[in-house]
Formats: sequence, structure tokens, C-alpha cells
Amino acid sequence: MNTDSREIIVGGVPVEVVRKRIKNLHLGVYPPEGRVRVAAPLVLSDDAVRLAVVARLGWIKQQRAKFGAQERQSEREYVSGECHFFKGRRYRLNVVENGRRSKVSVRGNEFIDLTIKPGTDRAGRESVLQKWYRKELRLSATPIVEKWAERMDLPVPDFRIKRMKTKWGTCSIKNRRVWLNLELIKKPPACVEYIVVHELVHLLERHHNKTFISQMDRLLPGWRSTRQQLNVQPLAAETWA
Repeated sequence: MNTDSREIIVGGVPVEVVRKRIKNLHLGVYPPEGRVRVAAPLVLSDDAVRLAVVARLGWIKQQRAKFGAQERQSEREYVSGECHFFKGRRYRLNVVENGRRSKVSVRGNEFIDLTIKPGTDRAGRESVLQKWYRKELRLSATPIVEKWAERMDLPVPDFRIKRMKTKWGTCSIKNRRVWLNLELIKKPPACVEYIVVHELVHLLERHHNKTFISQMDRLLPGWRSTRQQLNVQPLAAETWA
């Protein structure tokens, strides 16, 4: 797909404009700092793009203000006493050094025990915890994907996990594949279900149009409140591109 990207300033707000071979204009505001991005059809004039942004400038500034006020996790060092999230709960990390293999376990509602080999550096501690997060997200998401694919009369799609900087999930209609953001394992379980359903609906309807909204309302009536819950969860420390 041919694309062309440049930045414009509207009402003091920098806006990335990406030209694509698409039919409709799409505008989004992304965490953690409220980056504004517009995907516009190649045939749409610059003035029309600017007017579309101006028309939604109030909403854009509201979203940027929300992200600016949102709680953020500090940079993680993966040492005892740090707070880490798992399935929507805040836990204290307890690092245990011994000579056996590395592992992670949850102890009650208060601690995540990170067992590592003596001398493991920060990158090594992070790697162990991230691998555990990945395993836990797959365990949590697999039955959700299977359940909703069956309800929607869809073949169970291939789903994979990766760290994404601007999206909680995405899908490839061509490959019938769903991607989930690894950060979802830190959010309440209902958020994982919402993103799974959202991406499966995209296998039926590519765009966020009336048909898409109607399907979401039919399948998951409370999806708006869950989306709001996801949006107020603490953001990761890293700056998203």
C-alpha cells in the first residue's frame, strides 16, 4: 500500500497525516502522550484534512488531556518492593536469588515472586518476568478466543502476542490472524475479552462503522464501559512511538 506521511499543526496540536489508498478518513489519539494521527485518502485535499481535524479539535484536546493526567508506572528496575501489575491487580515484586532455574509465581493477593539465578542483571530479570507474562496471557486468551470464535461462527483464528506501542490489539483479515498486546495481561480480564471480541469483529467488518458498532453492541453490550476501564488503567513507563 502506497503511503505518504507528514506533520501539520492545527490549533497548536501537532498532527501526523498519513496518505493511503483508503476510502475514508480515520483520526486517532494515542497514548501515552496523546499523539494525533490521521489516515487520509490520497484524493482528499489538504484543506479537507485540516477541516476534519478542526471539526474534532475539542475532542482531540480532551483525549490528550486524559492521557496527560493518566497514572503512569515509573521505569522498572525489577527489584524487590517494586509495584507490578497482573490481571488488573497491583503486586509487590519479591526477588529471590538461588541456584536453581528461574521462575515466577503469584503469592496471595500481594506478591509476585521472581526467582532467579544469583547475579542475574536487570535485563535478565525483565526477560524472566516478560516470558511469564506472555505465557499467562496465552493461557488466559486461548479459551476466550475459542469461545468467541464459536459464538460468532468463525473458524478459530491464529492469535499471537507481541508488545505494541499504539494498539491493544490488531488483526490481519487476509491471514485470519489476531495479535494481542502483551501489556493486556496487566489489565483486568474483562479488558482482554473486549479486545478479543473487537478484533474478531474486524474479521467480519474491517472499519469502525455502524455495522461494526452494531456487532459490538450485540455481542458484548458492556464493551464501552470496559473500553473506558482499559483507558484509565496505568500506562507503561516507556514512550510509545
